Amino acid sequence: MLGMWILIGAGVLLVLYLIATYNKFVRLTVRSEEAWADIDVQLKRRYDLIPNLIETVKGYAAHEQGVFQAVTEARNQATQVHVDPSNITPEQIQTMAGAEQALSGALGRLLAVAEAYPDLKASQNFSELQAELTDTENKIQAARRFYNTNVRDLAIALQSFPSNLIGSMFGFSEREYFELEEDSAERENVKVEF
Repeated sequence: MLGMWILIGAGVLLVLYLIATYNKFVRLTVRSEEAWADIDVQLKRRYDLIPNLIETVKGYAAHEQGVFQAVTEARNQATQVHVDPSNITPEQIQTMAGAEQALSGALGRLLAVAEAYPDLKASQNFSELQAELTDTENKIQAARRFYNTNVRDLAIALQSFPSNLIGSMFGFSEREYFELEEDSAERENVKVEF
């Protein structure tokens, strides 16, 4: 009789562990999707600011058409990349990172052009747009870190024993980190002084 209660107790504990571990994987997956959605929101904010920044600089540096065209094309390419948060693939992450890298490089060239025009640097409208863009870039970095933290936590849970058995049994999978390439221009500090 005591042996039966011990088996029932062990069975209940096993079921409770399975439920808790399954719910942990669901929570980590949802957090990763939420974190990706936050990156998406910040990138949309950035994309919305860029045309205003271009128009402000255009008024001062009309002969820099190539730079404006490069920023516009990079923005358009970046806005065309869509990543489904519920089904993130390594290819989607790489495509998004490449588009963002190209856009950041183009923005760096735009800001370098702006640096050559003292009247533009003194413009309140440009200063406000620059501050907004800087704030947005900081929020994008924070969102990337939050996403990568959630991806890391999911990976740890999926690789740790015995939760890895439950994760694989229910089909949970790791996500790709949102990283910059080794030789990325974004890894370099951009010096823009106003």
